[in-house]
Amino acid sequence: MKKWTLKARLVLLHTVMMTCIVALMLALLFSISSSEILSNVEQALEDRVAGAFEDISWDGDRLDVDSDLMSLENGVYLSVYEEESGELLYGRIPYGFLYDLPFSYGSVRTVAAGDENYCVLDEAAVLPPDHAIVVRGVVSTSNAEREVRYALTIALILLPLLVVLTALCGYLLSRRALAPVAHITKTVQNIRREKDLSKRIALGPGRDEIYKLADTFDSLLDAVEKSVKREKQFTSDVAHELRTPLSVVLMQCEDLLADSALSGEQRREVEVIRRKTSSMSRMISQLLLLSRADQGRAKLELEQVDVSELCAMLAEEYADAAAPRHITVQEEIEPGLSMQADQTLLIRLLGNLLQNAVHYGKDGGHILFSAAREGDTLRISVKDDGIGIAAQDLPHIWERFYQADPSRHSENSGLGLSMAKWITEAHGGAISAESVPGEGSVFTCIFPL
Repeated sequence: MKKWTLKARLVLLHTVMMTCIVALMLALLFSISSSEILSNVEQALEDRVAGAFEDISWDGDRLDVDSDLMSLENGVYLSVYEEESGELLYGRIPYGFLYDLPFSYGSVRTVAAGDENYCVLDEAAVLPPDHAIVVRGVVSTSNAEREVRYALTIALILLPLLVVLTALCGYLLSRRALAPVAHITKTVQNIRREKDLSKRIALGPGRDEIYKLADTFDSLLDAVEKSVKREKQFTSDVAHELRTPLSVVLMQCEDLLADSALSGEQRREVEVIRRKTSSMSRMISQLLLLSRADQGRAKLELEQVDVSELCAMLAEEYADAAAPRHITVQEEIEPGLSMQADQTLLIRLLGNLLQNAVHYGKDGGHILFSAAREGDTLRISVKDDGIGIAAQDLPHIWERFYQADPSRHSENSGLGLSMAKWITEAHGGAISAESVPGEGSVFTCIFPL
């Protein structure tokens, strides 16, 4: 039940409630109807028998009976018997009814005869001068019972149709009531997918809770958008402001290192400053690029790039960088690969992946750098046999400044994979990572051709 949608639960609740109410009402109605019909039959029988004595008199030596006694009013059969002998003197009885049924005075009784049920009422009277007679009224209850059963059968046949109509009405009502919720959900999903905080739910004026919720969402989005814009602007401003002093520090370091009067200790200290400043400069450059991308100002300079030649050049470059740790860079590059791309950004993307493979690889290990066509796509992968990435860290490696273990590699800014992801997606591709701790990692980029 918890996995059902709110619309499904509302439809089910509405259908069950309405079905129970209708079934209860039908049961109550038929119960009352059955009792009421039986009561009406008995009342008609009593009235008819009581009125029969007005049509009967004793005239000398014979019984004088009005012809109205033979009429069948309200389905009641009337007959007159001599009390002492039980002889039928006048009237009519239903076909198949018991002729020799003993008399029972004062109350209505139910008698079964064949397939029929009858209500029977016997009333005695003494006609002057001293002649005792019995008036018997008989009425069938089977017809009334058949009508009730027929109505009940029709109701049971129509009940499933009523349930379907109730469910349909419940669905239409819930869909209409929850339409604003669906609009809210769709808008929020679009915002999340497109990362466009300028979109709003904008349900319009309304006074119910859903409209208030939508208005609250819009207010929250306003605040989040303003906050993100301030953060992006702050990042861009800080990066711009830091570039100049860092460039000055790097230049001074280069000048100092060119001075032959520096002692060995001094040279080592300046070299540390130069290396840290250079790392900070790269991080500032990455921040600027990502900031421009966030603001939609990073434009790709597309050109036809010979990917095979580019990959071979990068493999050779990073083979030299991996040599001090005795890491072997192996190439599996298909010749003749080319694509429309921004060459500078593509170099930065693949360079980041290769640099990470060298950085996190094990001494004496291997790096497999491959590029090949797969159908209408270009697949480039970098595989190492280094320390790997823990399963809980793998989903977060694309986040900015995220480091699984920053204490081990403090020079890593945590921006390389964020930039790699943006560059890949900016070219219409996708990047993925697989890793087993202690066995290594493989990063794969898929580009459309």
